[in-house]
This record gives sequence, structure tokens and C-alpha cells, in this order.
Amino acid sequence: MFAEERKLKIFDFVTEHRKATVAELVSYFTVSNTTIRNDLRELERDKLLIRTHGGAMVRTRTGYEPDPYEKQLKNVEEKKRIARAALELIDDGDTIILDTGTTTMELALLLGRKKNLRVITNDLLIGLFLEDNADIIDILFVGGLIRKRYHCTLQYRNATAEMLTGLTVDKAFMTANGFSYQKGATTPDIGQAEMKMLLIAASSTVVVLCDSSKIGSDYFMQYARLDQIDKLITDRIDPNEKQKLEEKGVDVIVAPPYTELKESLRAPKRNSAS
Repeated sequence: MFAEERKLKIFDFVTEHRKATVAELVSYFTVSNTTIRNDLRELERDKLLIRTHGGAMVRTRTGYEPDPYEKQLKNVEEKKRIARAALELIDDGDTIILDTGTTTMELALLLGRKKNLRVITNDLLIGLFLEDNADIIDILFVGGLIRKRYHCTLQYRNATAEMLTGLTVDKAFMTANGFSYQKGATTPDIGQAEMKMLLIAASSTVVVLCDSSKIGSDYFMQYARLDQIDKLITDRIDPNEKQKLEEKGVDVIVAPPYTELKESLRAPKRNSAS
């Protein structure tokens, strides 16, 4: 296992268990005390974990947001599964919103399988990718204040709201840093939350794409209550939690296993030039 891969798995382990000792990590990863201590030191330096005497614990989550590099590397297979399930909800000719995020980027990579889409996004990387996709009729980039390092725009005064006013959008595919029965969809950044609220307000159907590591977590700012969310797509969820959400009117979709996803993606793609 490469060092960077091991550090990501250490981060996942500590996040899942809330804390871990050096001895537990040494046993789990079958490496030396020195290696684990060095990894924890680097993870603390990158503000991902807090080192304690003899181990590490998670950082306070309500205001913490991973940087784009960390997001890109974390739960990649789960995000691909979620994106594939989301694609099944898109019909040819739809007008859709793609919120900023690595999971929505995975969905953008699959849109070549659909025809005659109109896409609205505030994500710079998604916009650049879709610009070269022949089957996207129009790409509306939502302007505003650029959020540095996060490759997206935030609401800027009234200009962003005015841009979205009057639009008719079939489906909005939203991302979240946290999702819970109590708070719905949350994010640590106020500006990000305000932009997400505007995107939701323009949409007939709201779909939240959220991998299982985020379920049960609450961040600083709520951007959507459960009664504003039509569907949640995730890779795994406790059956009791699923039932509670569905009783509140949220249709919970669990994406199929990644092995099934790989089999389905072997099917020939439609030629985008046809």
C-alpha cells in the first residue's frame, strides 16, 4: 500500500470510529509504530485529524470542510455508484442543475449517455468538461463570487438570484457535506448554503447525492429541510434511518454494488457524433 493511500485509509478509520490509538492502527495496517506516528503527524499538519496522547481523534465537523484534493480522493467508488444511480433519473431532453462537488462531477462524466440536455451549474470544472460534450444543448453557468480553491461560484448580491429567477428546471442534483434526519442537508459555508438554496428554489425535483460517510453528520449551515428534498441517493444506509426518511417523504435510493456498476458500464457507449 502506498503511503498516501494508507493515510487516506487511516483518516477513514479514525473518522468512522471517532478516535483510534496508535496500537489499533499498527495492528490494523500491519506497519510500525513509527510509520503510524509519522502518518498521524502529517494528517494533523494537513488539518484532517487531531493527534492525542497515544493516538488521534476526528476534528470538530460542524465547521470543517475538506479541501478539494481530499474530496477528490475520498470514497471514489461510492461516488461512482451514486452517480450511476443518479443518471437513471435523467431523461433525454431534461434541464438539470449540477451543484458543485466531486459526486456531481462523476455524474457529469456520464451525461454523454443522454441526449439533448440543458445543464445549469456553478462548478467551474463541470462547466469546462461539459463545454466539449456535443450532446449538451446549452450550458448555463451561474455567475457570482468565485470561492477560491473550491472551483465554484457563490451568490453575489442580487445578481445570482436574478439570473436564476424565472428558470424552469426539471431536476437539481445537489451535494452535501452532511445529511441527517434532524437537519436535512448541511454545509459548513454560509455562502455555499445560500447558493444551494437558490438552485433548489429553481427546481421541480431535488435529488441529494450523498455517500454514506456523510449520513448522520450535521454541519454549520442547513440548506435544505427534509420536506424540500425529493430523493436521496447514497451507497449504504441503516434500514431504520431509511424508513424514517421515507416516512418524511424522502425517496431513498441505495446505489447498486460497484461490481454491478462496472458490468453495466461495459455496455457500448452511444457515439456522441451520431
